[in-house]
Amino acid sequence: MRERGRTRRLFGLGARTGGALLKTRLGGQADWRALGEALFEGLSELKGPAMKLAQIMSQWDDLLPPELANELARLQRQAEPMPWPKIREALVLQYGDIQTHFREIEERPFASASMGQVHKAVTHEGETIVLKVQYPGLAEVLESDLKQVRRIMGLGRWFKVPQARLDALFEELAAGLRDELDYHAEAQALARYRERYQDNPALVIPEPLFELSGQHVLAMRFVGGTPLRDLESADDATRQKVALALADWITEELFTYRELHADPHAGNFACDEQGRLVIYDLGAVIPVPEGRLKAMMQLLDATLAQDPMAMDEALMKMGGRQGQGAPLALYRESAECITPLFAPGEQDFSDVRVHRRLRELTPKVWAAMDRLQPPADTLLLSRALNGHYWNLVRLKARLDMHGRTQPLLAWARAG
Repeated sequence: MRERGRTRRLFGLGARTGGALLKTRLGGQADWRALGEALFEGLSELKGPAMKLAQIMSQWDDLLPPELANELARLQRQAEPMPWPKIREALVLQYGDIQTHFREIEERPFASASMGQVHKAVTHEGETIVLKVQYPGLAEVLESDLKQVRRIMGLGRWFKVPQARLDALFEELAAGLRDELDYHAEAQALARYRERYQDNPALVIPEPLFELSGQHVLAMRFVGGTPLRDLESADDATRQKVALALADWITEELFTYRELHADPHAGNFACDEQGRLVIYDLGAVIPVPEGRLKAMMQLLDATLAQDPMAMDEALMKMGGRQGQGAPLALYRESAECITPLFAPGEQDFSDVRVHRRLRELTPKVWAAMDRLQPPADTLLLSRALNGHYWNLVRLKARLDMHGRTQPLLAWARAG
C-alpha cells in the first residue's frame, strides 16, 4: 500500500464529502448518489480504516440519505478483493513454504472486507478450513489513514459538534480499528465464545486453529451457511428461527456477560443447514460496563413512557446532551416512533412505518445537534446495537419486545 497515494485519495474523498454536506447545510441539494459512487470506487480499492468507517456508516439506514446509504452498503457486498499475489505474500510471511502446510488454497476469496479477506484451504489431512488474511501493509498505514479519517470527522463541526466530542468519538473508533488488527485476540475470542455457548443449540461458532494462526492470519475450521443478507427470500420459519437466536444471543451478551459483538454487518452471520445462527467474525467485541447499560435502559424506559423530561435527564446522565434548551418536541416524536415496537405481543420489525418516521426525523436531529450530542463513550455500542437492529429488520423478525424488556427495565429501575 502506497501511503502517499492513499493520503491524497482519502483527502480528495473527504473534500468531496465535505462539499456535499456543506451544500446541504446551506439549503442546496447534494447529489448523494454520485457521492456514494465516488466513495465506493475509492474505498473498495483503498481498504483499511476509511473503508471500515464507510461500512459503519452504511448501517445507519435511518440517518443517511437513501441514495448514499445504498451505495455505501455495496461496500459490504461487492468490495474489490486484493489480488492473489499480494495475499500470497502475507501467507508466505506467516507460513514460509505454503505447500508444507496446505494441499491447496483457493485464490478466489471466500469473502472480502475492509481489513482482510477469507480464502478456503485444504490441509494435507484433507480438511477444509478458512484463512482470514489481513491485507499486507495494513498495520503500517493504519495511523496515516486514521489521520485522514480524523480530518473527515472534523466536518462534524459544521453541525455544531464540539471538538472535544469529536476527539472522543475518534479515539473510540480508532481503538476499535486497532483491536481488529490483532488476530491473536480474535482467536482467543472465538475460543472463549465457543466455550461459553457450547450448550446453546441455536448457535455455531467456528473453531480457531491456533497452530495455523498468527498475528496477520487467522485459521478456522470451515463452517458453511447461507449469509444473513441472503435470507430475506428464505422461508418465514427459517428467518424467525435465526432472528430469535440473534435476539436471544444479543440479550445474553449484554445482560449476562457485559459484552457485545460490535461488528454487526450482515456478512459476519449466516444460517447453517440446521437453521442455526453462525457467527463468523469476533474481531470486534467490546465490554459494556454495568453503569452504561443501566443508563441506556433508563433512557429506553423514559422513551417508552413518552416522558420528554425524563428522556432529557437520562441523556444528560449519559453525556448525550449539552447546551441550553432540551429539544422536547423532538423527544416526543422519537418516542412516538419507537414505542410501537415495544407494544405487548409480537411486533413486526419489517414494518416500514417505523423506519419511515425515523428517517423523517433525521433533518430535525441534525438541526438540534448543537444541543443533542452523541455520547462520546458509546459510539461503538450504539453503532453495534443499531446494526443488530437492522439485521432483525432484514430477517423480518417478529418478536415480543415488551416481554423481553420488562424484566430488564425493572433491573435498571432498581439501580
